[in-house]
Amino acid sequence: MKHILSFLGLSIAGIQLALAAVNINTATQSDLDGVKGIGPSKAQAIIEYRTKNGPFKNLDDLKNVKGFGEKSIDKLKGELTVSGGDSKK
Repeated sequence: MKHILSFLGLSIAGIQLALAAVNINTATQSDLDGVKGIGPSKAQAIIEYRTKNGPFKNLDDLKNVKGFGEKSIDKLKGELTVSGGDSKK
């Protein structure tokens, strides 16, 4: 019984992690590459922009990153989050 409960607990935790949004201010290239719609080159571009310009203030700042437009950002809004920057617009 303990094994079943442990398995269920770990399964639920895994589902929650899978549903968690990725923070573009702290994510690794691997984290970003795991988001549907972001491949290795876009993930690298996010990290390079963040390194050069500091933390993102909001998701709309992705418009400043090569490869991201308004439509692609809209599609990613449920997958990405921003914290650690100034979230005021």
